[in-house]
Amino acid sequence: MIFDQVGNTSIITQEKATVIELVKKLHALYPKFKNNNIIVALTSLDSITKAEIVEFLDLSKTHKAAKHSLVIVSNKINLDIIPDDLVVVPTLQEAHDIIEMEDMERDLGF
Repeated sequence: MIFDQVGNTSIITQEKATVIELVKKLHALYPKFKNNNIIVALTSLDSITKAEIVEFLDLSKTHKAAKHSLVIVSNKINLDIIPDDLVVVPTLQEAHDIIEMEDMERDLGF
């Protein structure tokens, strides 16, 4: 895992661990990131299944309840099968754009 910080956004890039291992590590390290928006970049994976992406559901719900964004970056999954509670985009730039829009919505009280 590679951790980068850009403003109030933590970017976590998955390298070698499986998605299940990554989610477990994120849960363990969550107090470190709980006050930041989070981008999880899964671009190094050859493929990702719906079962793997759903592993992020609890973490996403917890983070949204705390008024922060969690965005997953992967272009290796059919976006039509993603649960509505998860935000998955194909590029890092789109992840930053989503976070910017969600920050504006929170500022406006939505």
